[in-house]
Amino acid sequence: MSNKNLKKSDVNIEFTKEQIEEYVKCSKDPLYFINNYVMIINVDDGLVPFNTRPYQDRMLDAFFKERFVLCKLPRQSGKSTIVTAFMLWCVLFREHQVIALLANKESLAIKQLDRIKLAYEHLPKWLQQGVVEWSKKTIELENGSTIEAHPTSSSSIRGGSYNLIFLDEFAHVETNLAEDFFASTYPTISSGKTTQVIIVSTPKGMNHFYKMWVNAEEKRNSYVALEVHWTEVPNYDEEWKAETIANIGEESFDQEYECSFLGSNHTLITSSKLRNIAWRVPKYSKNGLDIFHDPAIGHEYVTVVDTSEGVGLDYSAFTVIDVTEVPYRVVAKYRKNDISSLMYPEVVYNVATKYNHSFVLVETNSIGQQVADILHHDLEYEHVIMTAKRGRAGQQIGDFGGKSTPGIKTSVQVKKIGCANLKTLIESEKLIIEDFDIVFELSNFVRKKQSYSADDGHNDDLVMTLVLFGWLARQDYFKEMTNTDFRKRMLDENKQAIEEDMLPFGLLDDGRDETIPNEEVVEFGDDFGGNFWQESDNDYW
Repeated sequence: MSNKNLKKSDVNIEFTKEQIEEYVKCSKDPLYFINNYVMIINVDDGLVPFNTRPYQDRMLDAFFKERFVLCKLPRQSGKSTIVTAFMLWCVLFREHQVIALLANKESLAIKQLDRIKLAYEHLPKWLQQGVVEWSKKTIELENGSTIEAHPTSSSSIRGGSYNLIFLDEFAHVETNLAEDFFASTYPTISSGKTTQVIIVSTPKGMNHFYKMWVNAEEKRNSYVALEVHWTEVPNYDEEWKAETIANIGEESFDQEYECSFLGSNHTLITSSKLRNIAWRVPKYSKNGLDIFHDPAIGHEYVTVVDTSEGVGLDYSAFTVIDVTEVPYRVVAKYRKNDISSLMYPEVVYNVATKYNHSFVLVETNSIGQQVADILHHDLEYEHVIMTAKRGRAGQQIGDFGGKSTPGIKTSVQVKKIGCANLKTLIESEKLIIEDFDIVFELSNFVRKKQSYSADDGHNDDLVMTLVLFGWLARQDYFKEMTNTDFRKRMLDENKQAIEEDMLPFGLLDDGRDETIPNEEVVEFGDDFGGNFWQESDNDYW
């Protein structure tokens, strides 16, 4: 390629004794190699030798010793530079290494590869490996080692086999892409015993990177978490901080330099409260259903249902809330964006039934009315909450019969009341949330004009189920409704009206005892169409 700075493949080099000693020293110590032979571009001084900073030394030590490393650093701190220098060392001194360099955009990944190329070109020839390929997105050396530049997507490195995967600014990759990427890529990572993953990023809200970071801190995954504060970066002092805040604002400074996992200041729930919500891994998770607490004997539950079109965009979602006592607690949640509105009621029916025949409140805007009608009429679920309009009082929980209809329409008034009460419930710790997806949606549930909704590029389907629960919890009828004796009396009194109002389906008595045993013995099967099992006194059904 007429590049005199590159060594061709199959070229013999005569080493001096000193060069051999240096080569061996560099091969054993990446820090020595980088500080003595790697050149980088400085924004002020141009091409300069790389003199690593103490926090970069810590990072390099972790890269050399650990398989999974997660780094949280402020902007313009040299976080990507130290990783690219380490990758250069890997391909020079380790044979047959295949490295994937990924960024949220392909152009950024190519830019990072250009940094490695620049450093390579300024190495002495006796430290270089012969070049086999030197293209826009690939470097291949004669020792069999390769670096490839890719965008972070579910298909970018699918099917490949890699020794090292570097993810740059991973917090800035869209949540769905990040989840799809790991689902498709983890088999590549887990196929070896020495494969490495290095993730380096500045935070961007409480998203997938935040989830990985918290899991690393609490030892729920295999990542070693490394954090660098802006005060460790040269030339960043209090005077610089004041000037930067004046230019970009305090909220941006907190995210970009303090590395805080903060939501917007315009979120319904305050950022400080969101940051302190202790979410955890569900005890059961499959096919969109996450279970945090099993049904408990004698407990009362409310299931709140939101419905989407089922075309892969918004999610059909519901939450199951234990309302036996305050604080209330989200015990289960379901979320899926490809389920048909005709099948969705079956899922709601079976989960709600297992949670002690919980009350079900269905949002009936758009096709949600279809879900409510199927539950109430076709499936004959007795505990669908009915509402009726009461003049200026708006929608209220109504008695069976009359002008009451199953479900609730999310009007401006309902949403306003629901948002206000949800804020009170969460911030006063009267509603316990342990699900990360809900916390993530709350961190992007922001004020827009006179209301709240999902920020651009995000969803609020789970949050809206809690907004409707907030509305429900404000109803005077709510305390009576959740009283076991009152519910039994109400159902007995209205049993005839219920049966007359429903379609004439026959009832099947299979002789099963539907009493829910204690919390430890109820388990969920592989689907939600009725395939549940329980064990009680060696009796299976």
